Amino acid sequence: MITQDALKDLFNPKISKWRTSITKVEANRLVTRGHVQEDLIGNISFPAMINLLLKGDLPTEIEEKMLSAVLVSFCDHGVTPPSTQSARLIASAGSSLNACLAGGILAFGENHAGAIEKSMKMLQEGVEIAQTYNRPLNKVALELMSEFLNRGLKIPGFGHRYHDEDPRAPRILELAKKYGCFGEHSQLIVSLEKLLEEEKRIKMNIDGANAAVLSDLGFDWRVGCGMFIIGRIPGILAHVHEERTHEEPFRKMFPEEEFYQLRNETNFL
Repeated sequence: MITQDALKDLFNPKISKWRTSITKVEANRLVTRGHVQEDLIGNISFPAMINLLLKGDLPTEIEEKMLSAVLVSFCDHGVTPPSTQSARLIASAGSSLNACLAGGILAFGENHAGAIEKSMKMLQEGVEIAQTYNRPLNKVALELMSEFLNRGLKIPGFGHRYHDEDPRAPRILELAKKYGCFGEHSQLIVSLEKLLEEEKRIKMNIDGANAAVLSDLGFDWRVGCGMFIIGRIPGILAHVHEERTHEEPFRKMFPEEEFYQLRNETNFL
């Protein structure tokens, strides 16, 4: 039997409150991680604000410089990535700016931008193993390489489809040493690179370098792809703007005679 109280609860469901420790909103007042926002405006950089939001504290001057360098290194890679191609194609269709940017972001996935989180996770777990069991980082690197190769898996953060040697990676690690941000995660990935160069003649890419540095800066691996997106959005915006202002609409990706071609397979569905 349904009681009156049960009916009351049914038609007046309890709604849980939104809870956050990031920003407190009051009338005429915003406090982010304990800092009044008007005091932050004009006094800290955008990378410093990212650090504050994600980690809960303001970075040191060298941490701020390092994070700024990481974000710049993500900025653009021409029209080669799926995210840029998607955004430009959507722009060519006449879609709104927010749709173009959203389309670019939605193109990030397992095969594009996914490597940085995988690399951060691998490095953070590797350093944790080294610290927990008091093992040398070069030995942990050897074990990681063996595990991935034995399973037939690519090691995230290494190799690049366009570069034999990604020019951005050594620059990031150079700055990490200069700024004193070259920690155990960076040491581990350099050990991995030495092993992979000997074994496979493969070098580190920008995802690997940034994964190590972001880990040494204290960022959780789960925000890795998000950091990539923050750095890449200005580049995608530039491409969308170029597409809308310098190219004819309704872009053709290939000649009309290539729209339809018979395949050799009798059944490919």
